[in-house]
Amino acid sequence: MANRVTDILGIEKPIIQGPLAWLTNGKYAAAVSAAGGLGVLGISAGQKVAATTVEETIENMRREIRIAREITDKPLGINVAPGHELTDIFTGPMLELMVEEKVPVAVMVGQFSAYWAAKFKEKGIKIVFRAENPTAQNTEEAIRGGADIIVATGFDEGGTVPSQVIGTFSIVPMIVDAAKGRVPVMAAGGIADARTARAAFALGAEGLYVGTAFMMSEESIVAQNIKDMALEADATDLLLYRTVPAYYRSLPGEIPNKLLEMSNSGATEEEIFAVQRGYNGMRDGMLFGDLSKGFASFGLGISMIDKIEPVSVIMDKLMSGIEDLI
Repeated sequence: MANRVTDILGIEKPIIQGPLAWLTNGKYAAAVSAAGGLGVLGISAGQKVAATTVEETIENMRREIRIAREITDKPLGINVAPGHELTDIFTGPMLELMVEEKVPVAVMVGQFSAYWAAKFKEKGIKIVFRAENPTAQNTEEAIRGGADIIVATGFDEGGTVPSQVIGTFSIVPMIVDAAKGRVPVMAAGGIADARTARAAFALGAEGLYVGTAFMMSEESIVAQNIKDMALEADATDLLLYRTVPAYYRSLPGEIPNKLLEMSNSGATEEEIFAVQRGYNGMRDGMLFGDLSKGFASFGLGISMIDKIEPVSVIMDKLMSGIEDLI
C-alpha cells in the first residue's frame, strides 16, 4: 500500500497522528507507528508540569522517544514550532536530539522557516509542514524551502482552529492545486472514518493527518471522563469561541461555557485567552479531566465516533476507505 507519503516517511500507511499539546507520550505515539502510520510526539509530550529549562525539555522528549523505541522500531516524528533563528532557543537542541535518537521526521507547525528547514534537511530529516492558516503563498514558500509534505488543515479540525473559515472540503483541493504535484498533500480536519478518509483522497490528498479519532483511542492519554463525554457528543455540541490566535472549540463545561459567554459579549481575544489559561487550560481540561479549570478541544469528526477502540482498529477503519486508491 505504498504511495508518495509512505515512501517519503518510510511508513506502511499514509496516516499521521496529529500531536496536540500535553496529549501525547511515547506509548501513544508508538501505538500509531506500530499500526503502520506515523506517531508524533507533541510539545510537552509525557509531561504533567511544564518544563522550565531547555535542558529539561530535551531530556523529557528523549525519555518519551526511548519509551516509544521499546515498543516499536518503526519511524517516529516530533512536533516542532521553529521561531526566529536568532531568538529560538529550543529548535536547535531539538534537532540535535532527533539526530542523536535517530528520529526521522519533523512535523513543523506555524510559520515555515526556511532557515530551520535547511538545518533539518542537512541531517536527512524529512519535513512535514502544517501551516496554521494554509494558503497558496505559504505552500509555495514551504515547497521552495524544502518541505517534503504539506498538510492542508480545514476549519473542521480541533485544537488551534485556523483564523480563516475554510472547511476541509475546500482547503484540500486549493492546497493540492497550489502544490502542483511537486510534493504530496495530506488532509487534516474532520477525518474520523472510512467515508471522510475516502473523501479526502477524492479531493486530491495523498495522506491523512488525524487528531480527534486517535485521541478517542484506548491508548490516548485523554482523561476517561472527557472521552466518555465526547462519545455522547456530536459536532453541534461543541462550543466555538474566539481566543488567541483565532478560535477554539470545546465540549461544554464550567470554563468552556464562560469562555463562550465572554466571546459572545465582546471580550478581547487576549482576555479570553487569559481566562482559558493559555494552553495550560487544555492540560487541565483534557489530561486531568477538569472542566472547572480547563477546556476539552475536539474536531468536527467527533460526530462519527461512538466507541473507544484500539489505535490499530481506528487505523484499519481509516484505511478501509482508501486502500483501493493507493
